[in-house]
Amino acid sequence: MTSTSGEAAPLKRDRAASGALIVAALVGIYMLSQFFRNALGVIGPDLAKAFDLDAARLGFLSSIFFLSFALAQIPLGMAIDRWGPRPAMLATAALMIGSTILFALARNYLELALARMLMGFGCCSFLMAPLALYAERFPPEKFSTITGIHIGGGSFGMLAATAPLAWLAGSVGWRNSFLTAAVVATIMATCVLLFAHETPETLARRRARSETLAQAAAGVVAATRISGFWRMFFIQAATYSAFASIIGLWIGPWLAQVYGLPLESRGRMTLILAVAQIAGLFFWGASDRWLASYRRPALIGVLLALATLAAGALVSLPAAALPVFMAAFGFFFGVTPVLTAQGKALFPRELTGRGMTLINTGVIGGAFAQQAFTGFVIEAFGSKIVEGVRIYPPEAFRLVYGLLALQLAIACFFYLRAPDLHPERD
Repeated sequence: MTSTSGEAAPLKRDRAASGALIVAALVGIYMLSQFFRNALGVIGPDLAKAFDLDAARLGFLSSIFFLSFALAQIPLGMAIDRWGPRPAMLATAALMIGSTILFALARNYLELALARMLMGFGCCSFLMAPLALYAERFPPEKFSTITGIHIGGGSFGMLAATAPLAWLAGSVGWRNSFLTAAVVATIMATCVLLFAHETPETLARRRARSETLAQAAAGVVAATRISGFWRMFFIQAATYSAFASIIGLWIGPWLAQVYGLPLESRGRMTLILAVAQIAGLFFWGASDRWLASYRRPALIGVLLALATLAAGALVSLPAAALPVFMAAFGFFFGVTPVLTAQGKALFPRELTGRGMTLINTGVIGGAFAQQAFTGFVIEAFGSKIVEGVRIYPPEAFRLVYGLLALQLAIACFFYLRAPDLHPERD
């Protein structure tokens, strides 16, 4: 008894240390994905001025990242289930690094858009592949918490795309800022190469399964037929696309044009939002364990997020209220981890990669559609040129908040009957 116990304790510590290294490496590279998808929220006005971009073209430049990201999700899911998450991450990381350098050196709008599109392909695996690896290495009852840690920790990349990016871009320019990001991306990819290994049992099971390409494609179709799939697809798409449209694109122009805030002040406001969202991700990621449910905490968070969108649409917020609004917006939209865990629980182990990436197709595809669409909505209001910058009326931004609130309300209605397969439910 004593000998067995003595041998088990070091083994348990080794597994814990190995798990911690894996999570740290995967969180590190996910930070880059969050940084790139949100960076235009701060530097968007500067790009618009440098390349003479109207709202529609700026919206497309931001959204094309999400389009390519979404298009990659189905083949990514097949690759994860067939070859594993680590090879998928390493292959896409190389593309991420190259596209970041291309973006920094872009000479015109076409090159900017091409680099942004390739950047979306390059970042496509850094959420779904880690989640597939966590599903193998950690027990189901801890999955939502680990997901919260991953998304919350990775969201420090979103935080880096606020005040720190504003400071760096103000100091060395946005081009050198992205070259710096390429160096950081190389370091993070090396950490994945060194530490993000699967267990021998997982590798053996994948080799034994050895699906053909046709069988892998059939698994994609099978995942869409699982009860509750489409309800989770739409609620996750509506929630994230609303958040991404604001933090990733319109927060900068809204603060600059409605409130007259300069670059550094915009950075500080988005920093408040980002910090609050990180706190929310950790909070909501653990909330399912308190209530032994995915749906109950998720519904509370989604309804509160809906209320913040409605406030942005219906209330002309005074400047003094902006910090409170930013904090509430970020915290309530941090409900992502519990929704992700609820979606993951729908799928059997052999369909985990494909099922989760299919839902993520809606999440990221929704962000593309909303950013592109809202760009045209704002442009429809018309603009005036002030010192070389296009200025849009406050009503344009309030309508964007209203449309995002409407889509979230519709998705929430259908979500009410989504399966709640929490492992602690009776």
